[in-house]
Amino acid sequence: MSDGVEPVLDVRDLKTVFHTRGGEIHAVNSVSFHLRPGELLGVVGESGSGKSVTMMSLIRLLPSPPAEVRSGTVMFGGRNLLKATDRELRRLRGREIGFIFQDPMTSLNPVFTVGFQIIEPLRKHMGLNGAQARSRAAELLDLVGIPDARRRLRDFPHQFSGGMRQRVMIAIALACDPKVLIADEPTTALDVTIQAQILELVKDLRRQLGMAIVWITHDLGVIAGIADRVMVMYGGQVVEQAPVRELFADPRHPYTRALLKTVPSVRGQREPKLKVIEGQPPMLGAHPAACPFRFRCEHAFDRCGDENPLRRDVGHGHDVACHWNPAETMVAHG
Repeated sequence: MSDGVEPVLDVRDLKTVFHTRGGEIHAVNSVSFHLRPGELLGVVGESGSGKSVTMMSLIRLLPSPPAEVRSGTVMFGGRNLLKATDRELRRLRGREIGFIFQDPMTSLNPVFTVGFQIIEPLRKHMGLNGAQARSRAAELLDLVGIPDARRRLRDFPHQFSGGMRQRVMIAIALACDPKVLIADEPTTALDVTIQAQILELVKDLRRQLGMAIVWITHDLGVIAGIADRVMVMYGGQVVEQAPVRELFADPRHPYTRALLKTVPSVRGQREPKLKVIEGQPPMLGAHPAACPFRFRCEHAFDRCGDENPLRRDVGHGHDVACHWNPAETMVAHG
């Protein structure tokens, strides 16, 4: 990396397709990114933009078939995870890479106690005996803010509120002290008060444990409050990435600009009507030979339909995949 810090996770040219009766769906198209130790990378975009599929492809959580990770490299700890055996992946999932899913009610097994579901990975991956695992499980519930933790190990998921179930999911993901934590829209189903509590919890845990985090969301407000760097996805590919302050101050891709205009601003005066991104997300049935955003973009021109733009460096750790250059437009009309 330019700052000399080796990434804990380095993804290059990742491509994932789904085989369906109607043909191939190109869900992830040449995605590349890296994650530094201790960094929080926010991944944003509309539903269907490829955020979750990209992250599940990294540790091969997608069912195969219909999914196929067609190409790319995912370097973690000096090894390419796309070449790892199933046994190696089972050892790595949870132990070195933790995953928090969007819906804790469907992610937690309803027939097992919460304690059992935390203790199982501790015994399997960490080699703890029953008493040690139970003590550590209680510590984890306490760490994520669940009161009377030791007693609550005996409770089942349905005995917890939505916010508490999400805290349990975080405890399970943290159980084996992973180097990387992937959180897939973990606060989407929660009310705003509980959502704020979970976000504060994640920030506190990150400071305490120093792990690297990938936070997937469609909510730019969340990203503004917790991320170091932001990766914007559209049509199965990365269209822009930048440090969080740089992205909000100087968005370069028309899609990123349109997303920011859909976010309400809290100020003293009356705000103009929120913008809507007209049109529909692209169909992913063919490998993109042109810009996937061109039909919804107010700046599209002929080249956008002829060539899918590559990401280009615009300075300050900021890159964008777009043929349109706002700086050149301002000069031309200045």
